Amino acid sequence: MKGHGFSRADKVAKKAAALAAEGWVLKLRREHATNNGQTYFVTSETWERRALFRADPWARLFFKTLLLHREAYLLHEFVLMPDHFHLLFTPSQTLERALQLIKGGFSYNAKKELGSNAEIWQRGFSDHRIRDEADYQKHVHYIHLNPVKKLLCERPTEYKYSSACPGWKLDPIPQGLKPSSFATTPCGTTEVVPLQNQSTSVSNISEFLQRR
Repeated sequence: MKGHGFSRADKVAKKAAALAAEGWVLKLRREHATNNGQTYFVTSETWERRALFRADPWARLFFKTLLLHREAYLLHEFVLMPDHFHLLFTPSQTLERALQLIKGGFSYNAKKELGSNAEIWQRGFSDHRIRDEADYQKHVHYIHLNPVKKLLCERPTEYKYSSACPGWKLDPIPQGLKPSSFATTPCGTTEVVPLQNQSTSVSNISEFLQRR
């Protein structure tokens, strides 16, 4: 540091220290994904980690809900585990609103179509904003290998509730995160292809899952 100048980070740190000394508590604000093209890795768990999605009707309903609200996000990768899900997606609205549509929409549909009044989701979710190409690839790798690590399959492509399984139509990788060559992912699955039909019906989803 030259002379008596201070960087913006120095000024923020000094201000935070001064406020802390006076008994103030600073709360960091989350970056809202409102029309800013930010991509997130998101995780949410079922209530008390119950394995609700071992049952095909529940899994099919989850995907029906996920596809129903495609205007709210671009879906790049996903995996639905028995007691949680991971998404790699780019919301066009706020991140909170996108998750509300998925989780709240599923809870509503579960009551309406499955006759369930039980608590379904743990409150809240965890999220990580994707920073760059390497960060993106790391989380794709994590999503694809999650069922293998949990001993649900031997290879990522065998797990029908994952985007690693051939046949799912996904939105393209965000341009700023796309490698110069993206023929395969780190776990050997093929390149994703753009979603062809965002109005996929639940009957088509059921047929697709039953073929696995």
